Amino acid sequence: MGSAEGIAEVKKELLQSCLEGTLSRHSTQGAHGVNYHHPYTGTVGYSFFMPTMSLIGVGSINSAGAQIQELGFKKALIVTDKGLVKVGEVEQITQVLDTINVKYVIYDGVEANPTDKQVEEGVALLRKDNCDFITSFGGGSPHDCAKAIGVLATNGGKIQDYEGFNKTKKAMLPLVAVNTTAGTGAEITRFAIITDTSRHVKMAIVDWKVTPTFAVNDPVLMVGMPKSLTVATGMDALTHSIEAYVSTISNPVTDASALHAMKLIMTYMRPAVHDGLNLKARDMMSYAEFLAGMAFNSASLGYVHAMAHQLGGFYNLPHGVCNAVLLPVVEVGGPKAGVLSDVVEGRGPDLQEFNAESVPHLFIDIAEAFGHRDIGEDANLAIKRVLEDIRRLRRDVGVPKNLKELGVKPEDFELLAENAMKDACGLTNPRIPTKGQVIQLFRNAYEQ
Repeated sequence: MGSAEGIAEVKKELLQSCLEGTLSRHSTQGAHGVNYHHPYTGTVGYSFFMPTMSLIGVGSINSAGAQIQELGFKKALIVTDKGLVKVGEVEQITQVLDTINVKYVIYDGVEANPTDKQVEEGVALLRKDNCDFITSFGGGSPHDCAKAIGVLATNGGKIQDYEGFNKTKKAMLPLVAVNTTAGTGAEITRFAIITDTSRHVKMAIVDWKVTPTFAVNDPVLMVGMPKSLTVATGMDALTHSIEAYVSTISNPVTDASALHAMKLIMTYMRPAVHDGLNLKARDMMSYAEFLAGMAFNSASLGYVHAMAHQLGGFYNLPHGVCNAVLLPVVEVGGPKAGVLSDVVEGRGPDLQEFNAESVPHLFIDIAEAFGHRDIGEDANLAIKRVLEDIRRLRRDVGVPKNLKELGVKPEDFELLAENAMKDACGLTNPRIPTKGQVIQLFRNAYEQ
């Protein structure tokens, strides 16, 4: 019998041979859940990040009190926004806390794009009132702000210290994330996006220790969402699912989550937008955003988000709307103006697609998730259909046509591109662009 080292080496070689022969090089055509769709060496494996518990479905808010009580928390800092306080929605969580005799104080200073200053205000209030846990109530903005507050509560310093990957030393303060929108996925993810007011840049804090303790996704809380917010968050969820699916670190678990999220969004987003009281549509969209969150939380994102973060930080624009405008350009738009119209006119072979050029076969599965059954093995047709469907959905729900309508200025493209190149979300894009290509993508989105 050989040495232990020799046996280990043989096992490693067999594993490598297996992966290269049947997984890494396997066509992604068809059922992707049975294979990887990017090179995998088999040396480090994958990570899958989720909260310890998630309460999901109609009436799930009613189970939150028992879980909080079981964890033994005494006083909450409720992180939310003034709008939710004004209309009385925040009472959905204060009533839960009152029922179980848990005290609380409310910080309602969160804005659409939470800032470092708001994080500091929240930390000051938390310390002043000796809160031992945080409850975020709302959409992505309160959740992200709450995560940042929780990080500083246990790690100290300033939030800029934690920009990037896994910079914290200690787990953040326990966080119960009660979600009221169907889009960001922030209630279950390890991501927190905070605007640095001095640089006018959105910082991406990506750290498994900022994952909420548990999350609540009750679609009843989403029924009151304004149409504009339903649109922005729904398009955000669609972007999450597509970017996670084409990510260079996706895996069968994230693939399955992403594809089903796309299917639900393309089926239920229009009904949710046009009839906010449609509880079935709200319920299915809450599952869709949860699935999309599961996907990108582990597979990460791409250059749609890397670019959208810069627009949001620089111009204070709604994140989901920025994603919606950029999505077709980054995923299937080319590095020169005019490519989008070429796709629509069907001149597939002559296109210079961006992400689609690198992973055209993945768009076959995306098209199938969108509901197309006549694609076969035609990747060019799949790309064309996906683009048409995204543009049609944007038009049907009232997304602005281009960056020009959002007030973005072409003279800022160089700085925006420079900052986008530094964004952590871009690292897993299937194709890494040059600065010049990012500038051109901004130009395409400006004029589309």
